[in-house]
Amino acid sequence: MSHPVPWVPPILYGVVLVGGLYHASISHAPIHRIAAFAVLLIILIGLDSAAGRPRAARARLPWPSGPTLFAARIVLLGAVAAVDVSGLARILFVLVPFLGLFVFGIRAAVALGVGCVLVLASVFTVSVPSWWYREDYITDLLMFTLGIALATSMAAVALQERQARERVADLSAERERNRMAREIHDSLGHHLTAVGVQLETAEAFAGIDAERSARAVAGARWSATQALEEVRTSIRALGEGPADVGGALADLVQRLDGGGRKVTLTVTGVERRPMLVLYRVAQEGLANALRHSEATEIELVVTYDERGARLRLSDNGHGFADPAEAGKPAVTAVGTTTGDGVSSGFGLRGLRERVRLADGTFEIATSRTGTVLEVGIPW
Repeated sequence: MSHPVPWVPPILYGVVLVGGLYHASISHAPIHRIAAFAVLLIILIGLDSAAGRPRAARARLPWPSGPTLFAARIVLLGAVAAVDVSGLARILFVLVPFLGLFVFGIRAAVALGVGCVLVLASVFTVSVPSWWYREDYITDLLMFTLGIALATSMAAVALQERQARERVADLSAERERNRMAREIHDSLGHHLTAVGVQLETAEAFAGIDAERSARAVAGARWSATQALEEVRTSIRALGEGPADVGGALADLVQRLDGGGRKVTLTVTGVERRPMLVLYRVAQEGLANALRHSEATEIELVVTYDERGARLRLSDNGHGFADPAEAGKPAVTAVGTTTGDGVSSGFGLRGLRERVRLADGTFEIATSRTGTVLEVGIPW
């Protein structure tokens, strides 16, 4: 058993050890009881110090389960109280609910605390006649109860803090997995789509136009090379993206244009800094237009101004809304979804998440006459 505040029990053991030894030195207590008192507390200190070590370090040796270790501590605490001649050992029982909370939970810890208070009151009742009329015993019981309450509260807060850290760690890991999945989908997925389209073009024109077929094969080879390079870049730098987004987009459009499709790019304004999210949006939008919409005309417009960048991608394909809703545009914005089919697919979900993390805006309208995707990203 381990807990988020492993230093609390050893410090309390040490204080009781020093106080007990000092009391024994001035009261001439039996030496065997002093020795047993010191040895038992040293064992407890060593046990809690070992329990506070990292789990990997403890795994090298056989280690008892949480309930077994808790029971061993209770036995040792009882033994310390039995040989103690100073009366200080009773304060150690505030650790019973403190340690019990990390093994059994808050309800069990409260029950253990109440039980410790009742045990102390019972001991007073058996050993001290009419103790409830004596101010010193009443004060001892009240202070012991207060110590129980404070120790239990401290353990509960520490446990909640640890659980919160674990949840944050899990959430961070999940976000990183999602981010890497988006990188793979948006970069590698786009290029593989382009390879497929170019190879289809090469096959279609193989016996008609050898030059166009060769260009398509060259385009497929370029896309495959780019896919491999982006995989390497993602591994090296976690997907920093191209340094010149405008130039990278021009390369994409040049390779996809032709073969019965007309793909155009217009860039206005000055790019202040590379925007990976803009590049990924264009990649995914172009891949969707080529893969699903059967578009023959695709227009990509990128505008830079003092506020940021805006991308507009439009095509004349059949869209991807529910055919029953084809006559009406289905629109989705960041964080909202309206219309059937617009929000489906990992690609659009990934793009919306990218844009949201960049504090941008995301809108898409689709119908049987085509699809328009608009994204705005602030500097």
